[in-house]
Amino acid sequence: MTGISTHVLDLTRGKPASHVPVRLERQDASGNWQLLNSATTDADGRCPQLLGGNELQPGLYRLSFDTASYFAGQGVEPLHPLVAVTFQVRSGESRFHIPLLLTANGYTTYRGS
Repeated sequence: MTGISTHVLDLTRGKPASHVPVRLERQDASGNWQLLNSATTDADGRCPQLLGGNELQPGLYRLSFDTASYFAGQGVEPLHPLVAVTFQVRSGESRFHIPLLLTANGYTTYRGS
């Protein structure tokens, strides 16, 4: 199985963060970011397959989470209105799960399984 997925958890509420807009981009040879896909987290806070019809290739990828939109629905102004997570795919790697643990005043991320 190949692909890129994410799971956003709202640590303040102790629940998945649903309806968070997410963008997946890949850096091209000239250093520009190319949009591969955009999605919105489901009721469980997940985007299970962000590559869409694209093939996972070595290079730099970026997941951007529109946290301002998510927190606006709760009447909260976040410290980080956009969270961008850049990660590198190396030759031979085929699966990336990048969770985002989120609060209005901070976030953390890691490579999941």
